[in-house]
Amino acid sequence: MKGIFSALLVPFDDQGRIKEQGLREVIRNNIDVQQVDGLYVNGSSGENFMLTTDQKKQIFKITHEETNGAIKLIAQVGSINLDEAVELGKYATELGYDSLSAVTPFYYKFTFDEIKNYYETIIEATGNNMIIYAIPALTGVSMSLEQFDVLFQNEKVIGVKYTDGNFFMLERLRKKYPNKLIYSGFDEMLIYGAVSGVDGAIGSTYNIHGNLAKQIFEMVEQGEVARAYEVQHIMNDIIEKVLELGLYQTLKEILNVKGIDAGTVKQPMSPFDSGKREAVEKLVKDFNL
Repeated sequence: MKGIFSALLVPFDDQGRIKEQGLREVIRNNIDVQQVDGLYVNGSSGENFMLTTDQKKQIFKITHEETNGAIKLIAQVGSINLDEAVELGKYATELGYDSLSAVTPFYYKFTFDEIKNYYETIIEATGNNMIIYAIPALTGVSMSLEQFDVLFQNEKVIGVKYTDGNFFMLERLRKKYPNKLIYSGFDEMLIYGAVSGVDGAIGSTYNIHGNLAKQIFEMVEQGEVARAYEVQHIMNDIIEKVLELGLYQTLKEILNVKGIDAGTVKQPMSPFDSGKREAVEKLVKDFNL
């Protein structure tokens, strides 16, 4: 379960329907071209929180079919509706996903005891492993080291997707829990996570440059940190331009330019601005994406 995991992008048509063949093409690109170690399915990058339960199940099923055991799969089942989270967790577990993951419950100001019960309920109902998804910037939930300690007491909680810029907390977690999986969640800060000893990384931009992310990990493991920084600089040049043009829209358009049917985003997100197509084509050419 270590290595680089793409947070899987999901192609939609103009009506918000999943483009099955396009999804299979995106998956194949991740496996065959980017050579990632796994996929994180139905996370933020998959526009998960705008989907119906049936759509989420459809994505889980297609991804499992297309990967066919070639790489590891993590199913993000988190939802503010605990019943849905359990239903999705059972479904992904029956399909054979290697682990579940769940974003901390958001919007309402849940107590830590309520968050703990949320994870324990999903684990008990599914019997599967769980990777906590900590992303305080979007959920408003910042957990302390002591609270992580409580969650990690459950042997089924095997790790955390850590999307936070608090590297002091990251270092403390790594030192205290050498046997738990820690995934870096900020693509633009990958090298800092790698130097801190994370086990892997999960990110949306790995759909287009997962091969570069793998290089960073390998170089850090070999003690070639200076070279790894150079690769991070290249990755961040790409990321900076993608953010300027619009994150998910641009990632999909890059794949579209490459002949992969990545479709469009789901409303209420705005579709890609066709006037920016030339800039995307230049980005693909300049960085050999």
